[in-house]
Amino acid sequence: MQGRDEELRRIELMLADARCGESGALLLQGEAGIGKTALLEYAAARAEGLRVLRVEGIESEMELGFSGLHQLFLPVLQMLDRLPAPQAQALRSVFGLADAPVRDRLTVALAALSLLAEAATEMPLLCLVDDLQWLDQPSADVLAFAARRLRAEGVAMLFAARGDSPGSTARALPRLHVTGIDRTAAAALLPGLAPYVVERIIDQAQGNPLALRELSAALTPAQRSGQLGSLALPEAPSMLPSQLQETLAEQIRRLPEASRRILTVAAADDTGDLAAVLAAAARSGGSVEDLAPAERAGLVAVSGVGLRFRHPLVRFAAYRRAPLAERIAAHRALAETLDGAEHAHRRAWHLAAAATGPDERVAAELERVAEWAGSRQAMASASAAYERAAQLTVDPVLRARRLIGAAQRASEAGQDERCGALADQVPQPLQDPGIAADFARVRAVVELGFGSPARAARILAEGADATATEHPDKLPVLLTDALHAAFAAGDATLIAEIAARAPGLPVLAVPAQLFADAAPGPREDGEAATDGVPTVLGVRAVRGAQRPLRELVAACGRAQVGLMDRLMTGHYCHLLADHATAHQVASAAVAHCRDRGVGGWLPTTLHLLAQVELALGRRDEARAHAAEALRLADYYDLDHRVAHLRALLAVLAAARGEEDRTRQLVDLALEYTRPRGVGRGTADALWALGLLDLGSGQAQRALDRLEAARDSVGHPLMARHLMPDLVEAAVRAGHPERAKAPAEALAACADALRQPAVSAQSRRCRALTAPTPRAEKHYLAALDLHPADDSFERARTELLYGEWLRRQRRKLDARDRLRAALERFDRVGAQPWARRARTELRAAGEHHDPALAADSPIARLSPQEREVVRLAAAGATNREIATQLLLSPRTVGHHLYRAFPKLGISSRTQLADLLGG
Repeated sequence: MQGRDEELRRIELMLADARCGESGALLLQGEAGIGKTALLEYAAARAEGLRVLRVEGIESEMELGFSGLHQLFLPVLQMLDRLPAPQAQALRSVFGLADAPVRDRLTVALAALSLLAEAATEMPLLCLVDDLQWLDQPSADVLAFAARRLRAEGVAMLFAARGDSPGSTARALPRLHVTGIDRTAAAALLPGLAPYVVERIIDQAQGNPLALRELSAALTPAQRSGQLGSLALPEAPSMLPSQLQETLAEQIRRLPEASRRILTVAAADDTGDLAAVLAAAARSGGSVEDLAPAERAGLVAVSGVGLRFRHPLVRFAAYRRAPLAERIAAHRALAETLDGAEHAHRRAWHLAAAATGPDERVAAELERVAEWAGSRQAMASASAAYERAAQLTVDPVLRARRLIGAAQRASEAGQDERCGALADQVPQPLQDPGIAADFARVRAVVELGFGSPARAARILAEGADATATEHPDKLPVLLTDALHAAFAAGDATLIAEIAARAPGLPVLAVPAQLFADAAPGPREDGEAATDGVPTVLGVRAVRGAQRPLRELVAACGRAQVGLMDRLMTGHYCHLLADHATAHQVASAAVAHCRDRGVGGWLPTTLHLLAQVELALGRRDEARAHAAEALRLADYYDLDHRVAHLRALLAVLAAARGEEDRTRQLVDLALEYTRPRGVGRGTADALWALGLLDLGSGQAQRALDRLEAARDSVGHPLMARHLMPDLVEAAVRAGHPERAKAPAEALAACADALRQPAVSAQSRRCRALTAPTPRAEKHYLAALDLHPADDSFERARTELLYGEWLRRQRRKLDARDRLRAALERFDRVGAQPWARRARTELRAAGEHHDPALAADSPIARLSPQEREVVRLAAAGATNREIATQLLLSPRTVGHHLYRAFPKLGISSRTQLADLLGG
C-alpha cells in the first residue's frame, strides 16, 4: 500500500464508523490497475469485527438481472424471513427462489436496504463491490439506492469502478479519485532492478501499481540488470490499459495450449464455479491439470470449488486473446454444461454469444429470458435480452416486435437515450397496426425524454388514428396518454383536437367540452398564446363536462378502473376546483399505486395529490407528498416529473419566503421545461418566482413573472390559479389596467365553477379593482366564502382588507384584521407575508413584538427529522415510515432519537398532542 495514505485513512474511518453503528459509502474511481482492487482487499483484511459481503462485476454477466445482488447476499439469505413479507417475496423472486412476478422495482430496492440493515443488527457490515461498471444494471441501481440511504445501521459500502466519470447509477455516491503513486512509492515496488531500469519503468508505468509489477515481471534477467542499455519498451508513453493488456496477453501466450484453452473457458464463464468450468473444458479434452501452469504463473487462484482470476484485466486478456473460434467453442461448451432449469438464463446468453448468425431457437430462448427479467423489474436486463433476440431474428415482424420490446424496457429502466437508439432500428413501415401502436408509445416516450410533450401527444394521436379501425381496443390507452402529454404541454388546442377523436369516451368527453372553443394555444417553441385563445371560461362548457365527469368519479370507486383514468379524473376535478372530490380521487390513486406496487406511477399520483392539497390550503401535507414524489421520481429517472415537482416545491417554498431554495428549484425546473415546451411546468416555476416577488414587495417584477406564467398555458382554466396573484401584482405595481382582464377571467371562472374557494379569490380581486365605496362588501364576501382550513388564502384577504381599512383611517378595525392575518401567516410559516402584516400593524398604531409570533416546535427539526416526526405522530411504525421515506428502520429510529430532545418530549405518544397543539 505504498503511497496510499489518504485512501487508507478514508477506509479506516469508514470501518471505525461502522463499528460505532454509523453507515457510510465511498466510490473509488480510477484507471485499470491503479490499485482499486488492492484497496478493497485492504479493507477486507482490516475488517476485524465486521461481516464482509463482496461481489465482483463481470463483463459477461452484465445482462443477468440481479445476479450481482444475489452473489453479494448469498451469506445472509437466511435472514430474508426477518423482512416484511412483500420485501422478502420480492428478493426471493428476483433471485429465482420463488416463481412470482415483482410488481415494482422500488420494493426490491427497499428489500435490499432492509436486508443490509437487518444483517447489521448481528454485527457491522462491510460490503465490497468491485468493478461496478460491469455489475448488472438492476443490481447496481439497488446497491446505489441503499448506499445513499443508509445512516445509522453500521454498514460500510465500498465500491470500485473503472474510469473517471461515474455512470448515472453512482452519480450521487461520495467519490475518491484514485491516482497514480509518486516516484518514491513506485521505486519501492521495484526492488533488485538497476537504477536506470527503475527510472524507465516508472516513466512508462505513470504511477500505475499494476503496470509497475507487470512491466518489471516481463523483463529478462539481462534487462533487469540494465546490461542491454535501451530497454525493449516503447519510447513514448502509451495508453496504459492497452499496454497492460499486451503485457498480460504475453504472459498467457507463454502457457501451454491446453492451459490457454481452459483459461478461455474460465474467462467466458461468469460464476467462478470450478466444476462448471472443468465440465465444459472436458468437452474439448481439458482437465484440472491444465490449470496448473496458470496457477504457477499467478494468473488464477483455484480452490476446491472456485476459480478466480488474479485481476479483472487478466480475465479480459485471457478472453480477448483467444481466437473467435475458441471463444465460440467455450460458450457452446458452457451452454451444453448448464442444462438444468435453474441455469436457463445463463445457457441462453452463452448460446447467444456462440451464435454467428440468425438463430430463431436461441432468439426464442432469449425472449423468454427477457419476459422473466421484465416480470422481476430487471428492465435493463430485459431490454438487453430483447435486443440480442432481435439481432438473431430474420422475420421482420418478429424482429420489429422484439426491438420495440427492447425499447420499451429500456425506457422503463430510465435509459431514454438507448430507447431512442433501439427505436431507430425498428424496420419501417410497420404493417401490423397493433405493433405500430406499441411503436407509437415508444416514440412518444423518446419524445418526452428528449423533445416536447406536444410532439409526444401528436405521435400518440397519430398512432391512434392509424390503429383505430383494426385495433379499437388500443384507442383509449393511446388517446389518454396523448391527452396526458398535451396537458403537460399546456396546449389547449391540442387537448381539444385529441379529445375530439373519441368524445364518446368519458375520459375524453370532459376535455372535449371544456376546451371545445380553444383556439391555437402556445406553440412548441414556447411563444405566448395567440389572441384567439378564449379569455374567459364559459358556463356552458363547465355544465357540458359535469355529466361525464360524474360518470368518471363514480367509476373510480370500482377496482377495475385503470390508473390513467383515475389520474385524469383527479386532474379534471382539480381544474374545475372541486378540490374535495379531487382529493378523494388522488388519494385513491396513490393508494392504488402503493397497494399494487405500481411504483413507477407513484410520483405522478403523489404530484396530483400535492397539487390538490396546496389548493385546499394543506401546505404541510402538500410539501411532504411533493418531497416524497421527488425522491421517487429521481429514483425512477423520471426527469419530466422531476421538473414538475421542483416547480411545485418552489411554489411552496416561495410562500414561506425561502428565497435561495425557491430560485434553485425554479432554475432546475426551467432548465428542463423551457426547451421542451412543458407549458404547465414552466407556468408553475414562474408562478413561484412571481409569488416570491409579490411577498417581498417587488410588485412590478412579480407582475412580469405572473403574466409570463399565464402566457405559458394561455387557457383561463389552466391559468386560473395564477389569476389572484396576477391581479394583486398589477394593482400594487400601479397598473390597474393590467389587472382588468385577469380579474374578469377569474370572475367568469367563479360564475361557471360555483366553488367557494374560487369565488372567495374572485371577490378579493374585485375588491382590489373596484371603486372604493364598493370594495368593502367584496372583502367581507370573500371572508365569508373562504374555506375554514385554507389559512394562507384567508390571511391574504385579511391582510388586503386590513391595509384598505388603514388607508380609510379606520385603524382600530384594521388592527383586528391585521392581527388575524399575522396569526395565520405565522401558523403556516409564510414569513414574507407575516412581515408585511407586522409592518401594517405598526402603521396602524400597534407595536407588535415579533418574539410573540407563533413558533411551531417542528420548525426546530431538520427537514428529514420533520418528515419522520410527522409520520410518527400520525401513528406510522418505524417500518412504515422507512418504506415511505426510502430509509432503513434503524435510520428512522435514529432521527426520532435526535428529534425528541429538540421537541422537549421523551416518548412517541407525546408527538400527536405536541404537533396538534
